Amino acid sequence: MKTERRHDIDWLRVIAIGLLLIYHIAIIFQPWAMFVGFIRSEESIDNLWKPMTMLNVWRIPFLFYISGMGLYFSMKKRNYWQLLFERTKRILLPLMFGIVAIAPLHIFIFQKYYNLPLSYYPHAGHLWFLGNIFVYVLLLSPLFLYLMKKEEGKFRKGLSSFMSNPMGPLSITVFFVMEAIIVKPQIFTLYAETLHGFFLGLLAFFFGFLVVYSGKVFWQTVSKWKWLYIGLAVVLFIIRLLVFKTNSPGYLMVIESNCWIFGVFGFGYQYLNKPSAALSYLSQAAYPVYIIHMFALYGGTLIILPLEIQPIMKFMLITAFTFTACYIMYEIIIKRIGFLRPLFGLKWKFNKAEPKISILKL
Repeated sequence: MKTERRHDIDWLRVIAIGLLLIYHIAIIFQPWAMFVGFIRSEESIDNLWKPMTMLNVWRIPFLFYISGMGLYFSMKKRNYWQLLFERTKRILLPLMFGIVAIAPLHIFIFQKYYNLPLSYYPHAGHLWFLGNIFVYVLLLSPLFLYLMKKEEGKFRKGLSSFMSNPMGPLSITVFFVMEAIIVKPQIFTLYAETLHGFFLGLLAFFFGFLVVYSGKVFWQTVSKWKWLYIGLAVVLFIIRLLVFKTNSPGYLMVIESNCWIFGVFGFGYQYLNKPSAALSYLSQAAYPVYIIHMFALYGGTLIILPLEIQPIMKFMLITAFTFTACYIMYEIIIKRIGFLRPLFGLKWKFNKAEPKISILKL
């Protein structure tokens, strides 16, 4: 079954992963970096963290929303067993490989930087996200397949009608508020390998599927009301910044989070839903880059942090190093060596006609 390609969702996934890299680099320049397993710069950049706190409340839920949307499009052309086989290849295989061969690499660099004894430590690290996604697929795909068979039914029609007004998307937030109240996370933005992160991701994944399932009306609504959502998010962010010192109660943070997300979806639908050569390249590169970026980031940190230059220059150089190293590893090694491709979530066979892009355009 042929499905319409949603270029805006592809673009938003690429942009989200790019922001993830910058966010992780910013952590290096915070005084608490070592508490979350990052190499820490002796010189902090406090002002760098203010925009990161805005980003942090929605960056991970946003990726879970997009993952749920991606599952919908995958289900349009696969039955249950085909879906599980495809998700196993694309998610579980890179996760298992990453645990034993990728995540330990940046731990080696961490140990090297702090002159610690070198030891091999297989772990998920930043790839915890993939483990959550695979579990969500196993848990929710039977329900989703049932809904796919009832696309012309009353539930979908009612859902589509419900999403036709600006309060429709916002009403989803009620479930996220309930999660925050029930789970009571001590740190709302601590998503990795926490109960809060699991259930928050499960909700975002579930509703990511549902909003796409509801049809075009959802996208028309968020596009029409995008400034309303962004305005609410800005107000809540300012309150969080000035009143709560960036850590407002969970129920306020989830409202802010979803407002950012729906606003971004609205802007994406209006301005990014068109093909381009850059998108064709970057949408393929994004997943492998996500897998390897911590290794590249730590490598850049090992080289650049000891330099006697201003902290902001170190931040800029580590950012440039990380993006460039990821590009080189993807373009020269991962993309072109056949047996490596599936280990990084790519199709098994390399197509020489795949789009190319100059490093200067990245």
